[in-house]
Amino acid sequence: MGVRLEKPWLTLDPELVASLPGQLGVFQLANENHEVVYIGFAGGRSLFGLKGELANWLGRWPFFRVEVNMAYRTRCRELLMVHFSDHGSYPTENTAQETAGLGRLSVTAVPKMPIKTKEGS
Repeated sequence: MGVRLEKPWLTLDPELVASLPGQLGVFQLANENHEVVYIGFAGGRSLFGLKGELANWLGRWPFFRVEVNMAYRTRCRELLMVHFSDHGSYPTENTAQETAGLGRLSVTAVPKMPIKTKEGS
């Protein structure tokens, strides 16, 4: 599993949002070009979980994707750091308060190390 949220984009419409579970997790919103404009989470204080959080965004952005995750705060911060590493900036709709204190990731390919095995195996 990679650190990026790579699930397919879904249309942010009332019917689809109403069918979402009331679970904790993270979500991304995107513009018409599928560029991430906001990374957020549905936490323990979110009314109706992911369903409730996404309902607050209806009519503002056309696409979303979600990941049910009990470690929603950590995962949200991780996604924000990955976005900064990939693009050099945070999503346009995330506030300075939401991104304050985040570290920096160096998401690079790790060279494969050869695995030593016994001869003949």
